[in-house]
Amino acid sequence: MKAVLTATAGAVIATLALIALPVQAQTQGGKAAQKLEERFNAADKDHDGKLTKAEAQAGMPRLAKHFDEIDTQKAGSLTLDQVKQYAAQQMKDRKQ
Repeated sequence: MKAVLTATAGAVIATLALIALPVQAQTQGGKAAQKLEERFNAADKDHDGKLTKAEAQAGMPRLAKHFDEIDTQKAGSLTLDQVKQYAAQQMKDRKQ
């Protein structure tokens, strides 16, 4: 009887851990996205929703290094969505 209870408790704990992992990943991903948005908004000095290369160099220097690569439309500015897409692609590439 004790062995059955121990095995059942182990199965319940393992199931809860499997459920919690995606939630934890989403929470961490959400925090990273929020931090990225905060940094983007702080770097966007004229608050037009876009970063020029100069704004990126001043406020997000690592982003500025990849500015031309991210600015695929050659608009001379980056939106938060473009930066998020680039960051997501970089994370995906790292996992492969």
